[in-house]
Amino acid sequence: MVELTLPKNSRMTAGKTWPKPTGATNVRAFRIYRFDPDTGENPRVDTYHVDMDKCGPMILDALIKIKNEIDPTLTFRRSCREGICGSCAMNIDGINTLACIYGLDEVKGDVKIYPLPHMPVVKDLIPDLTHFYAQHASIMPWLETKTNKPATEWRQSIDDRKKLDGLYECVMCACCSTSCPSYWWNGDRYLGPAALLHAYRWIIDSRDEATGERLDELQDPFKLYRCHTIMNCAKTCPKGLNPAKAIAEIKKKMVERTM
Repeated sequence: MVELTLPKNSRMTAGKTWPKPTGATNVRAFRIYRFDPDTGENPRVDTYHVDMDKCGPMILDALIKIKNEIDPTLTFRRSCREGICGSCAMNIDGINTLACIYGLDEVKGDVKIYPLPHMPVVKDLIPDLTHFYAQHASIMPWLETKTNKPATEWRQSIDDRKKLDGLYECVMCACCSTSCPSYWWNGDRYLGPAALLHAYRWIIDSRDEATGERLDELQDPFKLYRCHTIMNCAKTCPKGLNPAKAIAEIKKKMVERTM
């Protein structure tokens, strides 16, 4: 086994290597980022060994097995296990994805697991998403209407409903935003792929009556226009969505309203 070699100027400390399970013949190494701000220690990468003959097929299965049987201090978010809640988003083998739907067979060699990049870390694999959620809230992710509320519901044609496909399925996992260099550089002002995809979802909703106000709010040098169509967001989205296309459509609407 090749031990992790850290550069001399690294702020990380050498991690702990846990022993291999006794009697196991099909063992795989997991190199996992560890950080606990309460200890005052630098981050590190610990190495765990898992018996693959007694482990489920997904990355999340391995993480749960490590926490339950090897190291109960390992901390990560998880909930639905079906790619619906977005809780277990993390960087696996260099890819931002959901641990619950990313198979162990999709990774070659040792499995390297880190928290989502360019986010403050609460502990281990848990990023602080406070700012991310605040940006989502800023685009008014709800139906805005001015006419009187109908007796039953806001009606929508089948064709208008279909326009929302590929938008409403976003689970707010933050995989796209944390894979975007523009968001890394300007995350304090650029809303990022996830928030802008949701913004477009409401802009084109036929029932919404605040389209002008929504576009006015996005008319800013940073909120929308820091997108440089790098396309990392579309490549990494675990739900197969295309935030870059949604952003391009918002830009198109910005041009159309001035014509």
